[in-house]
Amino acid sequence: MKSIFSYGKDHLTASKALQLARGELSGTLEREEIEKIQHSRSIVESIANGSTVVYGINTGFGPLCSTLISAEDTSKLQHNILKSHSVGVGNPIPKEIAKLMLILKVHSLAQGFSGISKSTLDRILWHIEHDVIPVVPEKGSVGASGDLAPLAHLFLPLIGLGQVWFDNKIQSTQSVFQKKGITGLQLGAKEGLALINGTQFIAAHAVKVIEKLHSCLSQADIIASMMIEGLLGSASPFSARLHQLRPFKGNQHVAARVSHLLAQSDIVTSHADCDRVQDPYSLRCIPQVHGSSRTSWLHLKELLEIELNSVTDNPVIFRDGLTISGGNFHGQPLAIPLDYACIAASEVGNISDRRTYLSLGGMAAGVPKLLMKQAGINSAFMMLQYTTAALASENKGLCFPASADSIPTSLGQEDHVSMGSIAGRKALTVIENVEKILAIELICAAQSFDYHKPKQSGEIIEEVHHFIRTKIKHAEEDRVFAHDIDKAIQIIEDRTILEIVRDVNQKSNLQFETEYDDLFETY
Repeated sequence: MKSIFSYGKDHLTASKALQLARGELSGTLEREEIEKIQHSRSIVESIANGSTVVYGINTGFGPLCSTLISAEDTSKLQHNILKSHSVGVGNPIPKEIAKLMLILKVHSLAQGFSGISKSTLDRILWHIEHDVIPVVPEKGSVGASGDLAPLAHLFLPLIGLGQVWFDNKIQSTQSVFQKKGITGLQLGAKEGLALINGTQFIAAHAVKVIEKLHSCLSQADIIASMMIEGLLGSASPFSARLHQLRPFKGNQHVAARVSHLLAQSDIVTSHADCDRVQDPYSLRCIPQVHGSSRTSWLHLKELLEIELNSVTDNPVIFRDGLTISGGNFHGQPLAIPLDYACIAASEVGNISDRRTYLSLGGMAAGVPKLLMKQAGINSAFMMLQYTTAALASENKGLCFPASADSIPTSLGQEDHVSMGSIAGRKALTVIENVEKILAIELICAAQSFDYHKPKQSGEIIEEVHHFIRTKIKHAEEDRVFAHDIDKAIQIIEDRTILEIVRDVNQKSNLQFETEYDDLFETY
């Protein structure tokens, strides 16, 4: 039986949001939250039928905030706002991100400060439960009154318009509703505004950034450890004593992970008395670089968790009937940390590219230049690093902070905007490039590792290397390396090597614990 998550009541995390989106957790509305929702709705209806002027309930929106709307026109106004604000362009965002947007919106509205009706919330829950997911264009939000355009597209299906994902294809909402025997809703006062005001586009992208960047960070430590062994690097830069002298939590966590992965390695001990004084930075400074990116990830995770459990629409309806028109929908609190995370992800790719480049130089005894004995007639692994260089360069161009820009909109009413939606999309693009850079480093690390056989690494790296070799064979002559890269990318995306590390630790009772595990390994 699935665990139950109570919208508007339980504490939402990135992990729980993903579980809800993937059907691993079931969401519900409990009686206490329903009562709050209904009370808030009754306040809105009282205002709509009264003489007190309240923004968004009996007025127009944005620069039309002083235009009064009659009670009989309030429903039409709410439908018009969904239609007029649906101005997004570009490709549809991934279906899972659109579903996350629905989930995050329900959780915010269910807290009972938005004046939404229960019937509208029930319909959104129907979309989630039946996997009828609205199609949302990727571009058009400036992250000001939240994500107006994408949220308008997200909720067009509530009134029978727009398109949805259904049966693994995009279809018109109207055709799907005909199949399901349902019709669009008639929205009441403030409902359209409550639906489109909010940061759910930004936050849904941030949820995916948290998941995918965490995967990259965890796999980068493992792949880098294999590369250290392949290039006969030293284990001493990962000493706990060293990192106690500069105790950044992310650095200490990475150093402890790499030390754990290199433990009991014959390859590491085999060159303890070599004449190399110190390693290049891409090996020696892994804790400082990977660790700093870990710290950025942690910062985003902590801020995102606040956002996921916040009310971000406008105006806000309080229990005592007070209404406040404020700026809780402004995307800046997530825009800046998303830009930070974008840079952090790019740096993981930058240093990975440097290790791949380093592996081609023949610096380690027994490891041939370009990672192939017969280089010359073979170009060997040279061109793989061209790809990592291209991806790393693209990432650098994407690192300009979206949150540093602001273009006024809404005739100056929205005279400072966050561009947080762009920050979220850019961060995901950078992370997807990093996955490919890490995949290529994985290929080169495994190839360099081969040349030290029959010496053995520790159990974990041996198991990881064995798995890689079941998918990608050692190369001693040129072949179409694009096929190998595709296989390596699949390994990264599937996170198989993370499962191998967990399995070996459990099977061999190898305990890896630091005081920072809960910070950096859960979300």
